[in-house]
Amino acid sequence: MDSITATLLPLVQTINSCLSDYILVFLLVGTGIYFSVKTKFVQLRCFGEGMGRIFGNISLRGEKQKAGMSSFQAAATAIAAQVGTGNIVGASGAILTGGPGAIFWMWLIAFLGMATIYAEAVLAQKTRVKTETGEIVGGPVYYITYAFRGAFGKFLAAFFAVAITLALGFFGCMVQSNSIGSTIETAFGVPSWLVGVLLVAVCARIFLGGTQRLASVTEKLVPVMAVIFLLGAVSVLLVRIRYLPGAIAMIFRYAFTPQAIIGGGVGTALKTAISQGAKRGLFSNEAGMGSTPHAHALANVPQPHDQGTVAIASVFIDTCVVLTLNALVIISTLYTPGGILEHGYQGAVTELVGKTNLAQTAFGTVFGEKLGAMFVAVTLFFFAFSTILGWSMFGKFNVNYLFGARGRKIYTVLCLGFIFLGTTMSSDLVWELTDTANYLMVLPNVIGLIGCSALVVRLTRFDP
Repeated sequence: MDSITATLLPLVQTINSCLSDYILVFLLVGTGIYFSVKTKFVQLRCFGEGMGRIFGNISLRGEKQKAGMSSFQAAATAIAAQVGTGNIVGASGAILTGGPGAIFWMWLIAFLGMATIYAEAVLAQKTRVKTETGEIVGGPVYYITYAFRGAFGKFLAAFFAVAITLALGFFGCMVQSNSIGSTIETAFGVPSWLVGVLLVAVCARIFLGGTQRLASVTEKLVPVMAVIFLLGAVSVLLVRIRYLPGAIAMIFRYAFTPQAIIGGGVGTALKTAISQGAKRGLFSNEAGMGSTPHAHALANVPQPHDQGTVAIASVFIDTCVVLTLNALVIISTLYTPGGILEHGYQGAVTELVGKTNLAQTAFGTVFGEKLGAMFVAVTLFFFAFSTILGWSMFGKFNVNYLFGARGRKIYTVLCLGFIFLGTTMSSDLVWELTDTANYLMVLPNVIGLIGCSALVVRLTRFDP
């Protein structure tokens, strides 16, 4: 396994560098700006509406739907997919590599991404279909084929379906289980492979229960996990409150002068900060990836616009609340005077912390090393587990598109196998492979979104 990792890792990293530093940034920023203008900045106009729809419909025991989900269940499933290791491990990696300023670029990507994910949600609602068994399904494959009839549309849809199955259903679930296994082993001493066995058993029970069982789990899991993390993060920030203004200032200062903290030339450092913010922002809020439209397509709402505003709020919760709180905890404890990263990620400190244990180290400065590790392990378990549930469902829908219902059982078995495999593999290779597949699924999704831009405008509510 080590020899395979040593061979593949440099190659995959080179491919990802080209995609994330140039193509990805252009697509994410460009698409976000395009739909922001087309919808007259719907992320600002309808932000309050979206927050009201989420928090006004919170229920830990929603009504059983004949098909699809309630709006809150769909939002919970989308947030479950969004709030994962990207918020803790991914953000940690972005800060270490691109400096605290990478968080600013994550915010920018999130702001523009709110318009993009609005377009994804309304299109998923408009183009969703009902299968022969009465099940509602929707997602990019359907609005891609709506935008482009004929062979080209079918090719793009099939390309997307394969890419998302690999990116989320297989490699993505590996990332999440990898993070669960490594953090629990560090915090509690439980062997990672044993964690994998238990995780597979729980996931199998939920998978076999179908969409309704998954919706029932996520509507309860998401609010609980959010409250637990918020209480822990706010507690740390209250203890470190005198360092909080400085931590916030670092995000803005190092967004434009990252070389002061990560070294290197001005141009190279700035490119690193932006690319880290862009790709980790994508992995965190998933706007433009084409993943969460599968959840929003299932919502039973009067108009597509209604679920579009919910999608806007979900990005805000993911990036501007959960991810930001984690980032502020890290910066206010480790980058402030006396912190081990006060002078940047260099020297002997690189042997002590990495992206997988950075958050544990940060929370440990206030909670104590052992309790900090336990807290992050528990919260990361909830985050990653909920993401596994969402991503596995998204992959299943696309396998169904490619192969019909007969492919679902095989997919489920393979998905469970990858979940276990993730707890035994190298973290770096798993993350890099996931990034590659993520970037590839962005391409057909963005093409489909642009092709349906006129439909997005027609579905957008411009009057208050």
